[in-house]
Amino acid sequence: MSWFGKMLGGTIGLMIGGPLGAIAGGAIGHHLFDKGDTREGGGAWVNQTGRGAAGTSSVEERQAAFFLALFSILGKLAKADGQVTREEGETVVSFLDQMGVQGRQRQFAIRVFNEAKDSPYSAEDFARQFAGMSRMQPDLRSSMLDMLFQVALADGEYHPKEEEMIAAIAAILGVSQAELDAYRSRYVDTTDTAYAALGLSADADDETVRSTYRKLVREYHPDRIISQGMPQEFVEYATKRFQEIQSAWDAIRKERNL
Repeated sequence: MSWFGKMLGGTIGLMIGGPLGAIAGGAIGHHLFDKGDTREGGGAWVNQTGRGAAGTSSVEERQAAFFLALFSILGKLAKADGQVTREEGETVVSFLDQMGVQGRQRQFAIRVFNEAKDSPYSAEDFARQFAGMSRMQPDLRSSMLDMLFQVALADGEYHPKEEEMIAAIAAILGVSQAELDAYRSRYVDTTDTAYAALGLSADADDETVRSTYRKLVREYHPDRIISQGMPQEFVEYATKRFQEIQSAWDAIRKERNL
């Protein structure tokens, strides 16, 4: 991704700033990359001008900020109960696999995760910055909550600290309690896979099922994600989620003769 090379070269830095900028700077500063390698950007993290350097775009800055926010918040959540379990780590790695993130960018994502989980910043700090850059993109918030619940339940236990953190993040992102409950039902105390994939219970009425399905299709449609300038990694993740939604709808539609 073009934003990745520019981040390492210092042309995307201060424009992101805040807690996410600090995490990125720490991840780069921990010698993830060869100090002598300038081909992919060995320069300083911060652009001292205070503005996006020539050659960067708002789309690239947004892509970089989303990537940083995602793995920073996942890092804080994984350690919410005091330790990161093997299952939680494997779940985060599975996200990288789903997104097709490889090579140096994959190493960088893991560094961001580790840097964030041990940082003095809170998950709420990262969420506030994330909310600022995703205000007009509810699909990004949806994907964030999906991943948070997957990490929280990876070890088979929904710890009270994890529940508290997810609720706080959801509130910052502008997610209503009803929406949060729908996400929660996909992963907690539910056995119906098709309904859970839509964030619904099996007793939801037909109109609720239809409207929820249509809403999710709009949010996760690959063409919409691409039109928003999101990175290919997220397009691939959204595409898998879109397919899951379609499969769930097909199963429910056949069951109910809709």
